[in-house]
Amino acid sequence: MDANWYLAQTIHAERHKDCLRWAEETGRNDRLQAGSRPAKSRTPAAQASPPQTFETSLTRFVRDAVSLVLRAPSLAGTMLRFARGQRKAARVRAAWEARGTHVPPLMVASITESCNLHCKGCYAMAHRRGAENELPADRWSGLYREASELGISFVLVAGGEPFARWEVIEAAAGTPDTLFAVFTNGLLISPRAIEAIRRSRNVVPVVSLEGPQRETDSRRGPGVYRRVMQSMGHLRAAGVPFGASLTATSVNLDVVTSPAFVRSLVDAGARVLFFVEYTPIEPGTEALALSEIQRDVLRQRVNAFHAERRALFVAFPGDEERYGGCLAAGRGFIHVDPQGRLEPCPFAPFSDASVRETSLAEALRSPLLAAIRENHGRLTETRGGCALWAERDWVRTLLAPAQEAGGEADERAV
Repeated sequence: MDANWYLAQTIHAERHKDCLRWAEETGRNDRLQAGSRPAKSRTPAAQASPPQTFETSLTRFVRDAVSLVLRAPSLAGTMLRFARGQRKAARVRAAWEARGTHVPPLMVASITESCNLHCKGCYAMAHRRGAENELPADRWSGLYREASELGISFVLVAGGEPFARWEVIEAAAGTPDTLFAVFTNGLLISPRAIEAIRRSRNVVPVVSLEGPQRETDSRRGPGVYRRVMQSMGHLRAAGVPFGASLTATSVNLDVVTSPAFVRSLVDAGARVLFFVEYTPIEPGTEALALSEIQRDVLRQRVNAFHAERRALFVAFPGDEERYGGCLAAGRGFIHVDPQGRLEPCPFAPFSDASVRETSLAEALRSPLLAAIRENHGRLTETRGGCALWAERDWVRTLLAPAQEAGGEADERAV
């Protein structure tokens, strides 16, 4: 028997045991915390503190991910390290909160406006400024480190097409305790990138689709679906974990949530599926937003898929009312645009702070973000689309004082 093979299998087995112990301990702690409160004092999920409820959901997501990678022992060590780091990150954020800086657990980083496709209704194209003044790669690398030091351990990387700036994705390897989900059209993932991602283990490509071949090619262009499935095949062959992202509209909901289509993606190797509700940024597209009934249907189907335990399933933004309304502006996440502006949400292009020449910690003290959080009661209405975008006229009034004072206040073209 080959000694190296035997050693590798032994290490994988020990990691497997560690994962089981961690999952069991985390679940036991959750049960003990719930059981330690008198029955009358237990808070229903809908009435729980929104940040605490969101933190709990993230913890459960990580725990489910750990259970899932038990089927792939080579990933267990990486996932276990990341999972254990979540509690430390929560303590770090709490320490910053005590010092007057509110830090969310998640950052959305739109690293470029450049894209090799021209999809119909793309919100990034609707907000485009021009790619000539984008943050350089070394600043993004520094920003990743700053985010990690602040306790931000999830980064969603978006664009444009993120792989058009591979050097920015490659910089993620410098913060191994942060998990980077890169939302991509899947067409620019080169063999070199696949090998680098395989080594780093903290980058998860999430390939975007509109549904099966007809729906995807209709919006993204002829032949795109076939090429995307080829990219998925290359990722799977290299042992790189990846996911898929599906935009759910009032028109395609039944297609993207059909068991046969979802099963085909899981069979292709996708280990996490995001169902992203369409947000009508462009005028005249409001009818594409999900109705309340359709949102209920989406939640029910995602829960049913999740119960099968074949992959992780996430509806985004999901049931925000469960968290007390909109999670933007730092209540759950913040957004950094390609030029470095700190914004409440990718769909709400308003800013009074930038990370181009200031630290992320300083930018997070943004008066705009604080004002939105303090008035989040205005943003509990989430029937279709983005609650913050629906209240954009109010948000503009929050920017007015900074604009009058000659500050950073800015709004992307909409």
